[in-house]
Amino acid sequence: MATIASLPIFPLGEVLYPGERLPLHIFEDRYRMMIARCLQRSEPFGIVLFDDGEMASVGCTARVSAVTARYEDGKLDILVLGEQRFKIVELRQELPYLTADVELIDDPDEPSASDLKERAITQHMKLLELAGRTVRPSLYQDVKDVSFVMAHNAGLTLRQKQEVLEMRGENARIAYLVDHFEGIIPRVEQMEDVRRKVRSNGFFKDFPPADGGDA
Repeated sequence: MATIASLPIFPLGEVLYPGERLPLHIFEDRYRMMIARCLQRSEPFGIVLFDDGEMASVGCTARVSAVTARYEDGKLDILVLGEQRFKIVELRQELPYLTADVELIDDPDEPSASDLKERAITQHMKLLELAGRTVRPSLYQDVKDVSFVMAHNAGLTLRQKQEVLEMRGENARIAYLVDHFEGIIPRVEQMEDVRRKVRSNGFFKDFPPADGGDA
């Protein structure tokens, strides 16, 4: 199993997936130091979910793909690309920021469940349409793990996003998302139906006044 020693760790209230691009605003001195080191050495750092006072044990390596802005006070905006999942083996506080020895996570070899995959893609496209987002079929093409493409904008909670990140196997992640879509899409459709009725004229014509008196 491949490992990385002394990987800089950036606890964040976000879950990063392999292949996902994420903009970050770096303002704390310790993380400005960390990013400077990563840029100088062309090395990645690790993004790990920090939520409700706890840090997850599984994260994703991130590599700076662009520095989009530098400010006079030393702050900077960067764009990072998620690369590989990892599990923390040993966490250390020897520098101003955390570092960790980590094991990289690989999926087991398994045949692709193509029918389930197409079902998930169809559901995800429908969810995006309901949310008013532009649907691009090319989004799902030429990617290694389509589950990660869908999971970062699938209406998942942070805890659910982390569960997907930790799952071993693309088929397991796809099945998880299919179950999620089957639960969330009807609720979104119902909400949209209510919005349409509220916008239509006369929907509340028989609704009693708020004070219960005469209209």
